[in-house]
Amino acid sequence: MPVYNESRTLRTIVGRVLSSPIDLDIEIVAVDDGSKDDSVAILQELAASDPRIRVIVQPHNMGKGKAIRTAIEHMTGDIGIIQDADLEYDPHEYPRILKPILEGKADAVYGSRFATSEERRVLYFWHSLGNKVLTALSNMATDLNLTDMETCYKAVRADILKNLRLTSDRFGIEPEITARLAQWGARIYEVPISYHGRTYAEGKNIGWKDGVQALWLIFKFRFLDTKFTEEADHRTRHALGRAPRYRKWLLSQFAGYIGDKVLEVGAGPGHFTAQLLATPELVAVDSQPIYVEGLRRRFGHLENLRVEHADPEDTRFAEATGDGFDTVVDFTTLQRASDPQAVVDNHASVLESGGHLLVHVPAGAELFSDLDRAAGHRRRFSETDLRKLIEGAGLEVVELKPFNRMGRRIWGLLGGKDRSSISAFEARLADLATPVLSRIDAQMSGPGLSLVAVGRKP
Repeated sequence: MPVYNESRTLRTIVGRVLSSPIDLDIEIVAVDDGSKDDSVAILQELAASDPRIRVIVQPHNMGKGKAIRTAIEHMTGDIGIIQDADLEYDPHEYPRILKPILEGKADAVYGSRFATSEERRVLYFWHSLGNKVLTALSNMATDLNLTDMETCYKAVRADILKNLRLTSDRFGIEPEITARLAQWGARIYEVPISYHGRTYAEGKNIGWKDGVQALWLIFKFRFLDTKFTEEADHRTRHALGRAPRYRKWLLSQFAGYIGDKVLEVGAGPGHFTAQLLATPELVAVDSQPIYVEGLRRRFGHLENLRVEHADPEDTRFAEATGDGFDTVVDFTTLQRASDPQAVVDNHASVLESGGHLLVHVPAGAELFSDLDRAAGHRRRFSETDLRKLIEGAGLEVVELKPFNRMGRRIWGLLGGKDRSSISAFEARLADLATPVLSRIDAQMSGPGLSLVAVGRKP
C-alpha cells in the first residue's frame, strides 16, 4: 500500500482491507512516501493495534513506483495485491481478483475498470481516453489484450513478483509490471471491478506528464530494456519458450524412444513438458519450487500429468517420483549437478528393464562461458564423459551423437562466450531459422554445440 498524504482515508481503507471477505491471512505493508500530513502517525497508531500492519517510511518523496518496489521487498505472503490508500478501489472485491490465482489458472490478475462491472463512477473523459490509449500501446508492445493496463488492482504470485526486475519510481510502475509479466511469460487474467474515482480536488495525483512518461516506458521496456529479472538462468529458460521449432527438432533426435510412461527431470518452465503432453502417463519434476509451482498451475488440471518437487542428486529421488518408467528425459540437470553420476544413477534406478534414458547436454569444455555460469552450469561434456556416466549407471549406450553443429559455428561468430543470457528476440530468430538450419546441419560433420544420447536399461 503506497501512501502519500492520505490521512483523510487511511483508517477507512485499512479497515476495509482487513475486513475484506477472504479466508486467507492478510498482511498490509504500508509504505509512506514522504507524506507531509499525519499519514505516518496514523499508520503507526494502526500498526500498534494490529500486528498484521507493517509500516515503512521512505526518507523523502520518491514516487509511487519506489514505494511499491519497497513493499515487494518486505512482503512475506504468497500473493501481492497493490492497494492504493485512497478509496477508489474496493477491497471487498479481493475474492474476485484472487480467484483465478487460487484456482491455479493465473499467475497474475488485473482488476479492470473498463470490463463489464457492476458499477463505475463517471468522471474524466480525457483521463479515461488516455488510459485506453496507453493500454492499447502497451498491448501492441507486449502482445496482450488487456482492457486496463493502468489499473491499480494487480494481484501477482509473490514468487514471480519478487523475481521481476522493476526500476520505475513513479507511475511508470504500471506499464513496467505489465511488460515484465509479459516477458516472464506469466498467465494473466482480467476480472471486472467497480471503480470509485476521485477528483483532483480530492487528491488525485497522476497528470499528463505521467502519461507522456508511460509512453516512453512502453517503448523502452519493449525495445531497449528487456531484462525482466536479475536471474540470468530464468531469462534464458523463459526466452527459450519462444523456440518451439527448435524443441521439436531436438525431440526428433529421440524418435522411437519415447514410451507411454515418461519422467521429465528438470522440467523448468515446462517448454518440453508442453510437447510431451500426449504421453499417457507423464511425471514432470524440478528442484526449484518456483518452477514446480508454475508447472502445477499451468498443467495441474491434466489427469495424465503429475508434478513433483525432487532433487535429481538426492538419494530419496525415487520416493518423490515413483518408478517403473519406460522413459526418463533429462535435458537440463547433468550440466548443473555437483555429482552427475549420482543423477544418472537415480535415473537408472527408476527405469524399468528395457527402458530408455534420453539426455541432452552442452558439449565442448573449451566453449564453457559466462552463459554457462549464469545458467548454473558446472561443466560441458565430451562424448567420452557422457558415455562414462551412462555406462557407469549400468545402462548400455544405444546412441550418442553431436547435435546442432551449425549452432556451434554460429555461436563462435556471435561471440557466444561473452554473454550471460539469451534474449527472447535471439531465441525467436533462431527458432524461425530452425527449419533451414536443421537441413544444413544434417549435411555437416564435426562437433556440435551439444550432445544427445540414449541409454538403455538391460
